Amino acid sequence: MDTTNNEHIHGGEDYHYIPAFSVASGKGVEIREDVYAYTSQIVNLVAVGTPGKDSFVLIDAGMPESAGDILEMTRQRFGPHSRPEAILLTHAHFDHVGGLVDLVREWQVPVYAHSEELPFLTGERSYPEPDWSVEGGLLAKMSFAFPNEPLNLGSWVRPLPDDGTVPGLNEFRWLHTPGHAPGHVSFFRERDRLLIAGDAFVTVRQDRLYSVLTQKMEISGPPRYFTTDWAAAKTSVQTLEALKPSCAVTGHGRAVSGDELADGLQALVAHFDEVAVPDYGKYVPGKDGKKH
Repeated sequence: MDTTNNEHIHGGEDYHYIPAFSVASGKGVEIREDVYAYTSQIVNLVAVGTPGKDSFVLIDAGMPESAGDILEMTRQRFGPHSRPEAILLTHAHFDHVGGLVDLVREWQVPVYAHSEELPFLTGERSYPEPDWSVEGGLLAKMSFAFPNEPLNLGSWVRPLPDDGTVPGLNEFRWLHTPGHAPGHVSFFRERDRLLIAGDAFVTVRQDRLYSVLTQKMEISGPPRYFTTDWAAAKTSVQTLEALKPSCAVTGHGRAVSGDELADGLQALVAHFDEVAVPDYGKYVPGKDGKKH
């Protein structure tokens, strides 16, 4: 790969620091011996690899201007000269790629995402605008100010393999779980039934500021203000529930396992239209089947 392209990669033109925090900000939790979840302000990212080893894989890249904190976290966990084999993305919304450009410049490693997310990572296209009018709390109303322009990673970004394998993580497979984003993916390891779900579902009501600040546990549908296809989002939750995961790390909220996860996912599937789909919003289908 041509590292001379580094000077041509850049973030979205509207990318800026977002002063949003939770009680988990800057903290990490060891989910498994080789799986570590770290909270970048209000969003989770995951580092997969053996502590003390120089090599690992990073899943997602935090909030804007978070690269320094992410680098410090990886150095503490994997060593001062550690460098990932790759960066994987569940999707390319701003809070999952905020530190990505700086991390690629530092590490010079490939980034993998679903092919349908590549236009948002090569400067070709912006996501649909977040829906600040959607039913929800204060964060939903603030979403008009969130960054939404595409990154341009040039030749550093590549599509995930079509066969479901995951670069750098032989035991994991990826699943296409769209709805929140067209190319949203989740990662699953059969051996211990560990699920890294991104924002296909979350464990905190992401549109409610108080819930975000306190990290109040509630298995919920994807964040409402960025979800544009609710039918696909419902199918994705059904797909993930059918895996019967033993533990799930989501993009927002704490990791959840056991009966709490199983019961919560079953309830979300059973009542998705009532509890996850907003009553109104420009991406919410009305009685005529059209989005409003």
